[in-house]
Amino acid sequence: MTTRRDFLQMAAATAAILPMGWSRAFARQSLGQDDLLAMNGVGRLSIVHVTDIHAQLVPIHFREPAINLGVGEVKGLVPHVSGRALLDLYGIEPGSALAHALAHEDFAALARAYGRMGGLDRVATVIAAIRAERGDANTLLLDGGDTWQNSYTSLVTGGADMVSAMALLRPDAMVGHWEFTLGEERVAELVDELDFPFLAQNIRDTDWEEPVFESTAFLERAGVKIAVIGQAFPYTPIANPRWMIPSWSFGIREEALARSVAAARAEGAGLVILLSHNGFDVDRKLAARVPGIDVVLTGHTHDALPEPVMVGRTLVIASGSHGKFVSRLDLDISGGEVRDFGYKLIPVFSDAIAPEPEMAAKIAEIRAPHEALLSEKLGVAQTLLYRRGNFNGTFDDVICEAMLERREAEISLSPGFRWGASVLPGDPITVEDVYNVTAMTYPNTYRMGMTGARLKEVLEDVADNLFNPDPYYQQGGDMVRVGGLAYAIDVSAPMGRRISDLTLTRTGEAIEADREYVVAGWASVNEGTEGPPIWDVVMDHIREHETIAPQDAARVRVTGA
Repeated sequence: MTTRRDFLQMAAATAAILPMGWSRAFARQSLGQDDLLAMNGVGRLSIVHVTDIHAQLVPIHFREPAINLGVGEVKGLVPHVSGRALLDLYGIEPGSALAHALAHEDFAALARAYGRMGGLDRVATVIAAIRAERGDANTLLLDGGDTWQNSYTSLVTGGADMVSAMALLRPDAMVGHWEFTLGEERVAELVDELDFPFLAQNIRDTDWEEPVFESTAFLERAGVKIAVIGQAFPYTPIANPRWMIPSWSFGIREEALARSVAAARAEGAGLVILLSHNGFDVDRKLAARVPGIDVVLTGHTHDALPEPVMVGRTLVIASGSHGKFVSRLDLDISGGEVRDFGYKLIPVFSDAIAPEPEMAAKIAEIRAPHEALLSEKLGVAQTLLYRRGNFNGTFDDVICEAMLERREAEISLSPGFRWGASVLPGDPITVEDVYNVTAMTYPNTYRMGMTGARLKEVLEDVADNLFNPDPYYQQGGDMVRVGGLAYAIDVSAPMGRRISDLTLTRTGEAIEADREYVVAGWASVNEGTEGPPIWDVVMDHIREHETIAPQDAARVRVTGA
């Protein structure tokens, strides 16, 4: 059996293009829950993977990136293929439900037709259906992290909302990244509440270099002893505040991972899974360098791929983000080897998949005290507001414009976070929409002087984190977003030589290296940063303008791609 057969069957089932005027009701009828979940089973074991939910309890719109560049050896390889090229690569009909789930093209129109995606109650339905089909004793559910943070309710409850909701899914293990921005003490408190292991083979305490969390969980499923090794995001103290996790050290720790794999095999593991939050390119390199890993369940970079990527004999699975997808990997294992596999990336269309009642009740309970606030209308989106992509997104433009105006700055900088839901043209922008792109534990908006030379250094540093040809040195998210500033970037150039032609957009003047500019930004990793929380800045801006229509000002000119 090949994975492509099941995938193409699903693509064909969702390939009807909706002409103008066809309704969501028709789309809902065309997309059946049974069709979305249907899969020809392989072997006895099913591995179910979710990752990068970012605390999104309810269905959302989330636009996939138009630009997701790869450099060096991975240039032109998935996941660095987007839009129509991605659809063509996998034989997906443009305009189909699967095309909408995976690509940015015609996003607003198709979102009107197919509705929102995700919602933890719909995810629960998918997982329950897989367990019912395959049996609890043959099913493993693994959470790839970035689960406990980045929504309003997760912020005000310190992640407790997500811990209580995820408990109903009954995961078998999880790893972390944004979880650590809750701070060491809070993470330890929440981990103590879990009925499953929180894994991280690559986190040590800074005093004795001893493991902070378990490295490996051994589980028995379908008659197979399975080792699940956890890998937290290795660059957390660089991408996020070091002061929040002062007693922990991170890293890829490739040699330690190899020892963990060897130890798992020595203890009789017939299957070794790396549950990872490294990011896709790091995991692809790691899988090629560390022998003995059967499956890598990757996360962090939010990639959604409808087929596994083979690295030697290792299957690398990318399950998307924000609850849009659930991955099901079926394995036929005998003699300690994977003999066959089947795979399905299940798109969670919330209009087509019924909510699971217990989870729906839990979500309602969590959100009830906050519904009035979250539903408050701030303004209206005149254009599509989205974030995801290597460079500026329109929601980031709104954030940057808000800082320029409210903080009286010449230039604004906003971090290249990948998380955050989209808002369709003509839809109200609510308080919840703003929190969905800003909710985090170090939100203060600073205002400071910065020379032109320092601005270039900042852009060069972030560019190297994203476009270093060695994946092991890719340490951040997407490029920092800019307001009031234009620049050129050659993604193929070496470190320190990628950024050029910096221009102040208000005047068209070139940025001078020794001149100091007034810069506003947020999410500084420095302790003690002062200023209003970014959500207040953005909400005040939207209330004042009422109609929000950020324009693509072509602030970034890209070459070398």
